[in-house]
Amino acid sequence: MFSEKDLEQIKAKGISQTKLAEQIKNFEEGFPFLELKKVATIGDGILKFDEKEIDDYVKMYESEMSKHQIYKFVPASGAASRMFKSLFSFMEKYDGSDEAIKYFEGDTSFGSIFTFFKNIKQFAFYGSLKSVIAESGTNIDELIYQEEYGQVLRYLLTTTGLNYGGLPKGLLEFHNYKTVTRTPLEEHLVEGANYCKDKDGKVDIHFTVSPEHKALFREKVLTAGQPLSDEYKSEFKAYFSEQQAYTDTIAVDLENHPFRNVDGSILFRPAGHGALLENLNTIDADIVFIKNIDNVVPDNLKVSTYRYKKLLAGVLLKYQKRLFDYANKLKKADNISEKLIDEISNFLQKELCNEFTSEFTKMDFRRKIDFLNQKLNRPIRVCGMVKNEGEPGGGPFWSRNSDGNYSLQIVESSQIDTSDEEQRNILQKSSHFNPVDLVCGIKNVDGEKFDLTDYRDARTGFVTMKSKDGRELKAQELPGLWNGAMADWNTIFVEVDIETFNPVKIVNDLLRPQHQ
Repeated sequence: MFSEKDLEQIKAKGISQTKLAEQIKNFEEGFPFLELKKVATIGDGILKFDEKEIDDYVKMYESEMSKHQIYKFVPASGAASRMFKSLFSFMEKYDGSDEAIKYFEGDTSFGSIFTFFKNIKQFAFYGSLKSVIAESGTNIDELIYQEEYGQVLRYLLTTTGLNYGGLPKGLLEFHNYKTVTRTPLEEHLVEGANYCKDKDGKVDIHFTVSPEHKALFREKVLTAGQPLSDEYKSEFKAYFSEQQAYTDTIAVDLENHPFRNVDGSILFRPAGHGALLENLNTIDADIVFIKNIDNVVPDNLKVSTYRYKKLLAGVLLKYQKRLFDYANKLKKADNISEKLIDEISNFLQKELCNEFTSEFTKMDFRRKIDFLNQKLNRPIRVCGMVKNEGEPGGGPFWSRNSDGNYSLQIVESSQIDTSDEEQRNILQKSSHFNPVDLVCGIKNVDGEKFDLTDYRDARTGFVTMKSKDGRELKAQELPGLWNGAMADWNTIFVEVDIETFNPVKIVNDLLRPQHQ
């Protein structure tokens, strides 16, 4: 299947032939669907706290945070091009004709081009756009008055002007303040200063970025970081990593043969956010907060964000302490009783939602200890869940694991066999979804970091249909970072306020009150 030249290309990417063979096999055989037992709901897999309980968890975290090394991990490599998809399409088609004007004025919905231009002065980037147009000897108001909408968009999206279509979301101006604007990168620095700061004022924050944008991210941290450091009395330590080449996956044609570029080389593609597990695995910290780059709000709305972030971290510390206490007790072989075994089993099943099969009761004493040790000694994550109001995202379910037991999992619809009526009904009952709001504990009872790749379920990847050079191809994504990549973690779901979820998927989302 592979020539000498192919093998050189494969070796250069750092991909083993064994791994490649596995990927080809996955295309041939497909990935199995996850088996859902039931949807996770309030009181049955999702914890919900009243205001006093939230206050208590917040205070617990605030009193403990100085004792721990805390990191903020932000996947930030995504390009902003999808955010401007409708603007690009309009720019390419718009010719200023009466028909084009009629089309422009015919759609006044929130996501429309009409709404974009009607409210253009409300965008944080308006000042920069106005300036770059002025530098070319043109006036933005004049262009809009003359209905030269395509020209305005060229100054916004292309290298003619701001090149927003070629930048990552993290470096776009999102929010207006009195004298400055802020990018998502800056908003994450501010967040870090409020719930990730150590006793010396240091804030560790890690961004995963694409290679072509790393220098721009570094520059932004240098220019914006100092004023924010002064304002929030913090020392920002920003780290950047790229998605590793060896995590790319091979693409195949419809016959499952390697898809080849026009020059004859094999096409490899980035394997989705699941590849970032390798990046997360490099972090040596006690507590890691994970949140997407575009889910940020201005300062006046951050109070709720801080409150619920600290809630999740407080819950993590509480349950992690109990896990560690039980793990230490199982180390003392002379003091292990049937009563202790039952107590740990009840804790894992009833409070951490690990449902064991009947096989557990049939195990001898030694095997039970080994089994419980395995369940106790693994990474833990606390995941925020918001009420589902029609937004896309992975849902919380009780799902069957590779070992036959059931546990809480964040499951995407693509992982579910919707042709199965029972599975489809469970999916439709989902009341919450995960807005990528996680707090993780990645060290064991002895303070040693887990190898996170040991807790990934490789069979939870998936195949998607794509195209290149006018030809169809099949692509393969690794188990999602907060899906199958964390399948064998201890998992806790906590309801958080919808106010904490404010993503920017299209540019007009920046017009929502939460971003103004």
